[in-house]
Amino acid sequence: MTPKVSIIIPFYNCPYIEQALNSALTQSWLPYEIIVVDDGSYMHAERIVPYMSRIHYLGKSNGGTASALNHGIRHATGDYVAWLSSDDMFYFDKLRNQVSFMEEHRLMISYTNFNFINSASQVTEMNASAVFSNHLDYLRCFLQGNPINGCTVMFKREIFGAIGLFDESLPYTHDYDLWFRAILNGYPPVMLNQSLTAYRRHEGMGTIKHFDTIMAEVAVTQARYHAALRAMIAAMGG
Repeated sequence: MTPKVSIIIPFYNCPYIEQALNSALTQSWLPYEIIVVDDGSYMHAERIVPYMSRIHYLGKSNGGTASALNHGIRHATGDYVAWLSSDDMFYFDKLRNQVSFMEEHRLMISYTNFNFINSASQVTEMNASAVFSNHLDYLRCFLQGNPINGCTVMFKREIFGAIGLFDESLPYTHDYDLWFRAILNGYPPVMLNQSLTAYRRHEGMGTIKHFDTIMAEVAVTQARYHAALRAMIAAMGG
C-alpha cells in the first residue's frame, strides 16, 4: 500500500504562504492532505483563499507554533506527517525521497539537509545542515544546541503516541524538546543528507526578533535533559 503523507503548515500573518502552498501542491509524490492551521492570524489570510478547495483549513485562537502543529497532528490521517513552515518551501522530490528513505530503513523520524534562501527566494547557502561522522558526535551535539531544522522533519504519525506531542509551553524550543524526548525513548531522528527544503531567513522571522529570549529557553531545555542524555552517551562508550 502506498504510504500517505499529511503536510502540516502552521500559519500566522505570513506573506510567503502562497510559495509554501505551491511547493506542497506540486510535489512529485502528491500529499494525501495539506492541513493549514491558522493560528489566529489578522494579516495575509486572504492569500490562502484561492487554495481552499485543495487544502484542509483549520482556524484557532493564537497559541504559538507548537499548538498549531499539535492541532494539525490531531487532525492528520496520513501515515506520515511533514512539517512545513509558511515562509519555507519544499523542493520537488521532498516527499518522495524522504518517504522512500523512511520506508527503506523503517524509521519513525527523519530529517534532511536544507538550503537557506532570502526574502526574494534566492539561495544564499546550500547544504546548511550539520553532518556528523558518527552517532556519538551527533548525540553530543544536542548538549550544545539543536542540529535539526524542524521544517526538514518527517514523522511516522504513530510516533506521537510513544513520545507525546510538542510542548505548547515552549514558544521557541518545542522542536528541540521533542528531539530530546525522541532520542531518550529510542527513536533518534535519522538524517537523509539531501537538501529537500528551502529555509527562508528574513527580517520578520522569530529567530531574529526574539534571539535573547530563545537563547534563555534553549538553556532551560538543555538543562532539563542534560543528565539523561549524558548518561545515554556514557552507556554507549562516549
